[in-house]
Amino acid sequence: QVQLVESGGGSVQAGGSLTLSCAASVYFDSRYCMAWFRQAPGKEREGVASIGRDGNTRYADSVKGRFTISRDNAKKTHYLQMLNLKPDDTAMYYCAAGRTDIYYPSLERAHFTRWGQGTQVTVSS
Repeated sequence: QVQLVESGGGSVQAGGSLTLSCAASVYFDSRYCMAWFRQAPGKEREGVASIGRDGNTRYADSVKGRFTISRDNAKKTHYLQMLNLKPDDTAMYYCAAGRTDIYYPSLERAHFTRWGQGTQVTVSS
């Protein structure tokens, strides 16, 4: 069973940058669609960025041009580079692994069956 561990969260000022990492333990299948979701207090968890089996990506409109998702299958790790951070980006960020039948990039929460424990990102104005 895939286990996911996030790292790289922290506190930054608006305009700053952070890079999150998600390491998969045990068996990792490169067929998985991988994604990052976030959840702010009082809000639903939302998809932020996703990368499919072939490297295709998909982003939420709110982060396009600022966030970049990438994966390194050899290291069983995927990343979320976040630039020009805004206070609205403040949230708990979760990495997720999709069902094996979801090979394309997806931001649908129902498509993901494995979740990390989350890493906090706080952006101050």
